[in-house]
Amino acid sequence: MNSYFALTSEQVQNAVTAVINSKPVYAEILDFYAAVFNAQEASKGRLQLQPLELSGELRAAKAREKLPLIGVEEFAYDEKESAALFVTLCRLAQEANPTLAATAGTILTAVEATLKPAALFEGLLTGNEALFENTADDLEIEKPVLGFFTYNSLKPSLCACADQLAVYLDSQEPWLQGYCPVCGNAPILSILEEEGRRKLVCGFCWQSWSAKRVYCPYCDSSQNKELHYFYSEQEKDSRVDLCDHCKKYIKTIDSRKVDRLIYPPLEHIATMHLDMKAQEMGFNPGIRLFMQV
Repeated sequence: MNSYFALTSEQVQNAVTAVINSKPVYAEILDFYAAVFNAQEASKGRLQLQPLELSGELRAAKAREKLPLIGVEEFAYDEKESAALFVTLCRLAQEANPTLAATAGTILTAVEATLKPAALFEGLLTGNEALFENTADDLEIEKPVLGFFTYNSLKPSLCACADQLAVYLDSQEPWLQGYCPVCGNAPILSILEEEGRRKLVCGFCWQSWSAKRVYCPYCDSSQNKELHYFYSEQEKDSRVDLCDHCKKYIKTIDSRKVDRLIYPPLEHIATMHLDMKAQEMGFNPGIRLFMQV
């Protein structure tokens, strides 16, 4: 089990450029997200995290009960670095995204006055929806945008913490659950690798884990009559797996048909047209989307 997040900024930029060349319609949005991804990768190199330690007894109990290693509220994060990244992302939005510019400016003004990014970080990890609703109302901004800046500022810490915790997972014992073995969140992407091996990628901490080839991770259905997929003839490296049982979908990237580095956050953004198609067909994403606006 490993994270796809451990990449250099240069690698990420090369992957973004390759996607833009093949999907020029995404050029404007990916220019913005490339800046976000690069800021996150740079931030990850500056993190100072206290490692989380889990006793052997606790790990054994978690494995026995098929429970994730930690709950979301237990994630460690670098408060100072995350707050600095919060400001950086707002400034990037001001410069690169006209749609977000005014909101980002409002948030930056609030940070200079009374808004504490650390309070938002704690609110996200503890599921304090009221905090985001009240803050968004006070600032007269959209709640999802506030969530976007908050989550993406925490993301380097979340991924680094998940990588550190992943060493506690038993590599000899396959994790066949449809939720992340580290934090318990649902997958955001499926990736096909050599020999048809399938991995799922957590939509919160971006840890990946091996999965059964044919099944729905959201309801565990493995009935062929309930599972199907669609793809475009123009992009056979990506498809959408659909489940008629729970009416949810997950996007799948076939790495065997891609000649670029696979960076899941990028793949998720560059396939938003597949989300729209699946939702038009009456299917729902299996996970709450923190990262996109």
